[in-house]
This record gives sequence, C-alpha cells and structure tokens, in this order.
Amino acid sequence: MNILVADDESVLRFLLTETLADEGYAIAEAEDGRQAMEKLEQESYDLVILDYMMPEKTGVEVCEWLRGTETPNRDIPVILLTAKALEKDKEKARAAGVTAYVVKPFSPLQLIDTVESLLDEAKRP
Repeated sequence: MNILVADDESVLRFLLTETLADEGYAIAEAEDGRQAMEKLEQESYDLVILDYMMPEKTGVEVCEWLRGTETPNRDIPVILLTAKALEKDKEKARAAGVTAYVVKPFSPLQLIDTVESLLDEAKRP
C-alpha cells in the first residue's frame, strides 16, 4: 500500500512517515502542496495525507485539484490534517472532497486507525 504524506513541517512528516512505515506502508513525502500535486500526477497511491496549511497550495486546494483531474489517484481516500477545527473549515474540506478530517494534535494510533479503516472501505466493491 502506497501512501503520500504532504506536510511542510519536517518533524511531523518524519513522525508520520516512521509511524506508517512501521505498519508496513510504503511512504512518499511532499514538502508542500505543489510537490504533492506533482507526485500525484506521476505515481499511483492508495491514500494521501495532506496538511491543511502548506506553502504553494493548501491541502484543500490539492484535494479540489485531485478530485477534478483525470489521474489514477482521483478517487483515493484523502485525510486532511489540521489545527483548524471550525465547522466552516470542515465544510470547506468536505466540499473539496476530503474523505477524513484529523484535528491536530492527534495520536499516531488514531491516525493509523483512520488510515486502516479508509483503506478497508476503499477495497470494498
């Protein structure tokens, strides 16, 4: 299972990468929204984790773009990580096509549970 992790905070990206790799996932990393878009155009992933606030493009902008393009990744689950817990932010994320919304701070176990349940759902016909 391939997962793309896009977050501009290198420490958090490292934590996410290590946590998911320990669970057996293959992880690709992006430092900002534009890099995430490039990777999503070049490779196939099973799931993408986007930080809301990133340079170049926000996680919501990347998700909107992804849902509107003809890439193999168009329908994969998208997890949005954010410190923004307001309802209007959640609505904006849902409208963009975000599958799950994880509010910072979160536990690595919470994230793994979310990843596993989304990947299980994606496998179902």
